[in-house]
Amino acid sequence: MTNVEAIFVGGRVFTGTEPEPVNAAVAIGGGRIVAVADEASIRALGDGAEVVDLAGGLLHAGFQDAHVHPVVAGVQMLRCDLSAEHTVEGYLEVIARYAKAHPEAAWICGGGWSMDVFPGGTPTRGMLDEVVADRPVLLTNRDGHGAWVNSLALRLAGLDRDTPDPVDGRIEREEDGTPAGTLQEGAMTLVSDHVPAATPQEAHAGLLAAQDYLFSLGVTSWQDAMIGAFHGNPDNHQVYLHAAAEGSLQARVVGALWWDRERGLDQIPELEERRRDGRAGRFAATTVKMMLDGIAENFTAAMLEPYLDGCGCATANAGLDFVDPALLSEAVTALDRLGFQIHFHALGDRAVRQALDALAAARAANGASPNRHHLAHLQVVHPSDVPRFAELGAAANIQALWAAHEPQMDQLTIPFLGPERAAMQYPFGDLQRAGARLVAGSDWSVSSPNPLWGIHVAVNRMLPSGGSGRPFFPEQSLTLSQALTAYTAGSAWVNHLDEVTGTIEAGKLADLVVLDRDPFLGPPREIGATRVLRTYVEGRLVHSQPA
Repeated sequence: MTNVEAIFVGGRVFTGTEPEPVNAAVAIGGGRIVAVADEASIRALGDGAEVVDLAGGLLHAGFQDAHVHPVVAGVQMLRCDLSAEHTVEGYLEVIARYAKAHPEAAWICGGGWSMDVFPGGTPTRGMLDEVVADRPVLLTNRDGHGAWVNSLALRLAGLDRDTPDPVDGRIEREEDGTPAGTLQEGAMTLVSDHVPAATPQEAHAGLLAAQDYLFSLGVTSWQDAMIGAFHGNPDNHQVYLHAAAEGSLQARVVGALWWDRERGLDQIPELEERRRDGRAGRFAATTVKMMLDGIAENFTAAMLEPYLDGCGCATANAGLDFVDPALLSEAVTALDRLGFQIHFHALGDRAVRQALDALAAARAANGASPNRHHLAHLQVVHPSDVPRFAELGAAANIQALWAAHEPQMDQLTIPFLGPERAAMQYPFGDLQRAGARLVAGSDWSVSSPNPLWGIHVAVNRMLPSGGSGRPFFPEQSLTLSQALTAYTAGSAWVNHLDEVTGTIEAGKLADLVVLDRDPFLGPPREIGATRVLRTYVEGRLVHSQPA
């Protein structure tokens, strides 16, 4: 029998095989779970082993984030990071301070600003010009779908009133057509293509900083939702391979290879080559990421019906299709046949339907596959499409933290969807009841990667801070068990790691999290206050903090 190196006693265990925590103790050794049994038996088994006293806290399997961008987020953490502020004055102070501290930087880059801070969600170049006029500035917003630039950046990129909008984006403009300073979606590349990419060393440092942060939140595995080069960042395929080969990548990571929406089926052989070369250590690039639409706040999410204007009248805009639907079905069928998992960005109800239609076409052509395709974001889902997830074996990849009343939702989204569509947002409860498999992610750096905050919102449909005090369509809430399962066993399933992780069972890897309390025993409104005390990866302590 494997030598027992540590035992966990003095609290309950959420094994993931039962709907509620059980009164048990756990022994680990050799990087795996040796036994789950009563405390007396575990103490006898682990005589001489390290004793971890849960002190009434909860032990559960490591969280797995099914949609996250750690390299991009980590580089942002090391650059001009605006995510801790939430006022125009606060943003400008951080930008000015960063620029002063980094006179060597040819460009001022970073991000993390929120649309709801600015009128109409669109900051202006003039604001940036006041604090940085001598160097170009490009700062992405918190969701990564827009960028704030100064006048010098626009000038260096050659953008003026005569520059047309790209087919997959929009340049926000002043009355005379001059670019105003906000670039939406594909329009970002008009400037970002001129930004020097982060060096491989910066990206490596960003990945390791992100890994440490995720470990502090109990995240032991993830799916990076975009493997490729993007907006001033180098190809993170090589970043992961280097970290995995040298052993500094301790988490298990599945990489979603970026589908270039400006190309067609000709890129599939390249994706196959990147998959062949994309395995090292705990990293495997086995998925393809297809971004079908944008976001609702800037009216680029693909909707079945047009957006409303400020007066509640229908406009002519129903969002953007980033991938032609006919090509989508053909591409998905081909990728499915080759054994790729497909990870869709599908936010609007038209994008969700197009993804499901493409999966239906693939199933009709190829039969049921073991590839475990999943649709992420799912902000608006038409009720008729809810049962199709289970029918097609497609997982619902939820970003639960977004399902709450907050300014970006209440000011920039609901008025332009109208009450009927607003009620179709984030239908987690309906998906669960219809038999869909739920998996969970954060989309960090778009929003906090703290799984416990996401779980809090999934259960309460309110932010941990309370927000407006009104739950957001509470009929779509999940139970604590359902939400925790989505973030552990659910995401382990979508990452094809369910045979070795995601639940606490003898023989599985000892990827474990110790919480400072048992959230099942307290009021739901306090879930978000729960803290991670210890995180283990294959039995190795990778994060600890005092109780």
